[in-house]
Amino acid sequence: MKKIIFTLAVLLSTAACTQNKPAQAVENETETATQTEVADTIDPQTKSENMKEVQAYLKECGAFFIATVDGDQPHVRAFGVSEIINDRLYIMTGKVKDVYKQMAKNGKFEICALKPNGSEWMRVTGTLVNDDDLAVKEEFLNRNEGLKSMYKADDDNMAVLYITNGTARFCSFAGPERKTHF
Repeated sequence: MKKIIFTLAVLLSTAACTQNKPAQAVENETETATQTEVADTIDPQTKSENMKEVQAYLKECGAFFIATVDGDQPHVRAFGVSEIINDRLYIMTGKVKDVYKQMAKNGKFEICALKPNGSEWMRVTGTLVNDDDLAVKEEFLNRNEGLKSMYKADDDNMAVLYITNGTARFCSFAGPERKTHF
């Protein structure tokens, strides 16, 4: 029952966030291009601070949900780990999973993370890029010991993907949306 309520809260919160600014409810190609341009003009210090804020939010939420597409069908899955390594924000999955295959085909994604209080959430968009650097995979596993029983850095299954042209939207039932880029 708790899982059902949490899932409904995520869905409702995502809908509420888009209702805060109806004109921005649907992103189009122009907005995506603008995000890329904005991300390219952010000074490195601000970009790093924004990325750290996004990762701290993800960690506070614990689980977060990532949406991908397969053809015209969206798919949403729960994830639980993210790390900043070499000034990049990474997530991790297995290459044998459908979610990885969808990300490899179309790197565009959206994450929704709901804080435990249920009234604040964050939506993150951008593009995911696979990174096969063994050192990055090892560092990711060292920071997430629990994953070592399922993955090895050199197992040809572990996939670490970093976010490019990231935009985070911080939403709340109590206030206006705030947007950052990283």
